[in-house]
Amino acid sequence: MDELIGRLAAKAGIDDAVAEKTIGIILGFLRNEGPSDTVQALIDEIPGAEAAISASGNNGGLGGLMGGGLMALGTKLMGLGLGISEIQNIARELFRFGQDKIGAGRMGKIIAGTPGLSQFA
Repeated sequence: MDELIGRLAAKAGIDDAVAEKTIGIILGFLRNEGPSDTVQALIDEIPGAEAAISASGNNGGLGGLMGGGLMALGTKLMGLGLGISEIQNIARELFRFGQDKIGAGRMGKIIAGTPGLSQFA
């Protein structure tokens, strides 16, 4: 997890705490919206990912009451102070990291199988 946090923080110019929250929010979103088997394979390859998802509060619950999908994800990330260009940089870096961990084919399946995500790839 530290490697991913460092990569995202450097790429987007954010601090490590925001990067960690961002990872948890995005992985929670992928778990809820993406192809579950492939997303779980990615989560399993990132030590500390489950804790980051839990800490982000993005595991259903109240988030489900506010709606879901890509718009809700964007709203949560903007709530951390991220702008659109930072979110795009973070998404691209996370996808590259995912490709390194589970391969381009499986990462492509996540991107293709998650509504609206392909615009960030």
